[in-house]
Amino acid sequence: MSNIESFATGPMWAGFIAFVIVMLALDLFVLGGNKAHRVSVKEAGSWVVAWMLLATTFGALLWWYLDGTAGREVANRKALEFFTGYLIEQTLSVDNMFVFVMIFTYFAVPPELQRRVLLYGVIGAIVMRAGMIMAGVWLVSEFAWVLYVFGLFLVVTGIKMLVMADQKPDLEKNPLLRWLRGHMRITPGFHGEAFFVRINGLRYATPMFLVLMMIEASDLVFAVDSIPAIFAVTTDPFIVFTSNIFAIMGLRALYFLLAGMAERFHLLKYGLALVLVFIGGKMLAMPWFHMPVQWSLLIVGSIILVSIVLSLKMTARQPSRGDS
Repeated sequence: MSNIESFATGPMWAGFIAFVIVMLALDLFVLGGNKAHRVSVKEAGSWVVAWMLLATTFGALLWWYLDGTAGREVANRKALEFFTGYLIEQTLSVDNMFVFVMIFTYFAVPPELQRRVLLYGVIGAIVMRAGMIMAGVWLVSEFAWVLYVFGLFLVVTGIKMLVMADQKPDLEKNPLLRWLRGHMRITPGFHGEAFFVRINGLRYATPMFLVLMMIEASDLVFAVDSIPAIFAVTTDPFIVFTSNIFAIMGLRALYFLLAGMAERFHLLKYGLALVLVFIGGKMLAMPWFHMPVQWSLLIVGSIILVSIVLSLKMTARQPSRGDS
């Protein structure tokens, strides 16, 4: 028997998916997502605030709806689950930002060409997350012990991240990149935002296509961490999906806001690793200790806040040398 329950109705799912499609369409066709331009800090900051306000509004509407249909206790619990899940997913997605910086630096992607490829990366991430969430919900509903596997995986991943926090991957040795270079004709330089071009009748991939593939691959890797993490908070598929999507939709703006300051957040990787260990440990301890959702929210928020503050203090005393 399935132990997965959700308050969400068919129209609620349809409404949220329609909202995501409309926002992506606005970005791509109305707000300049299909035109190459350099994203300013002001523009990125505006979008970060906008997405946080949208997520907060969604959580408030969720509480209001449930308060009237299921009662105050359910409304409080589900809204808290959403905000905790959103914070966890937003926190873990920050690690994506460091990888994006590395990929764009390696390929020397001009700033004005980065916006569109990240938009396609977001679309791919949404599709991948949706599939992985459905698979995760099914696994948890059929095999409750899978939650402990998720917990162990997160603890191991967190410890591995702690040990390797200062090691930078060598993209030259990346198996996907090596395979693409060995099986495709690739132009030496960019052709605007184009992924493919025709030269002398032959079809060539551009370096922008390699960038897109690396971004999608990184999204897949990080989804493997983040999807199990939110199951420590809730198994409600609607909460899992909506909190994930809000975090992903705001990731691109967060990248453009913070990419230039990535070196100043040196300790954040350690904070993210501790968050994974904490969440995984919480899942493993479920048979003996049930931690209230608000405690999880407080602990995760505190770990991230402390790692950010310490990072800024350390870099303030040690100015960046400009090398990577």
